[in-house]
Amino acid sequence: MTVTVRDFRPEDADGWEAVRRAALPFLVSVPGQWAHDLATSPPERHLRLLVAEDRGEVIGTAQVGICHDSARPGQGFCNVYTHPDRLGRGSGSGLVRVAEAHLAGLGAVEILSWVLDDPVSRAFARVRGYAPSRSAHFLSLDLATERLPPRRELPPGVELRSAEDFADDPRALFALDAEVTADEPGDVPSLLTDYEHWLASTWHHPVVDRSLTSVVLVDGEPAAFSLATTDGATRYASGMTGTGRAHRGRGLAKIAKNDSLHRAKDAGFTMAYTGNDAGNGPMLAINAWFGYQTCATEVRHVRTLGITR
Repeated sequence: MTVTVRDFRPEDADGWEAVRRAALPFLVSVPGQWAHDLATSPPERHLRLLVAEDRGEVIGTAQVGICHDSARPGQGFCNVYTHPDRLGRGSGSGLVRVAEAHLAGLGAVEILSWVLDDPVSRAFARVRGYAPSRSAHFLSLDLATERLPPRRELPPGVELRSAEDFADDPRALFALDAEVTADEPGDVPSLLTDYEHWLASTWHHPVVDRSLTSVVLVDGEPAAFSLATTDGATRYASGMTGTGRAHRGRGLAKIAKNDSLHRAKDAGFTMAYTGNDAGNGPMLAINAWFGYQTCATEVRHVRTLGITR
């Protein structure tokens, strides 16, 4: 049978999730988030979720679109994953072909793709004209066995809240998230400017747990935060941790993350995950202080369209 590449349908949610969990066990997700991501994606992103199907089974996935929030125009993205037990059937090749045609038709001149740092994945990218760029590490922490640093007395003027305390008006958290995101290292300099989209894509996202998301206030204003995501069962992940520019260098991100980890442990979550750009020294140091260990690495690859492979 020939592998078929087609667009994601709502009934593919469990199959999509099975591929992602097998290929990326260190990422926290839930089946319902994929339809949510598609429904809340802004039109200018031109998002497509593609599946590779073999005899009725989803064996590969791809997220494809335009980096609409990048400060540099003409960038697209294509992230392809095949179930580790279904390699060699043409899933990845088929997904890449459809994805590249989609992006070329939208006028993209550069395609960015995260590729797992293993010989097979890197060779797959290389023969298709993708060159390695920066890398990012995935980290894990066993909450069931590891002892977290104790909560310490807060400095004067500093207090801790959960994101749920801002449920009536989260605009201050949006402003803080936008500032932190703008300074995050990466190949795609992102800007958060649309509050309504942020509400749909972050604040109301199916994996975000606002009760476990910790916010540090300084003199009553949000200064740092650690966004919590979960699978609703045993796995917790830090979606973003950061500090506003005016308050950096005071250890506030560490306070926020420690509080969120304690909240997660107290709620019964047993594994914690996070990810950091390899160039983000401050957050890598914070995570090492907590006891996180690197469990996987992805390398951002780049292909310039129009160059013959």
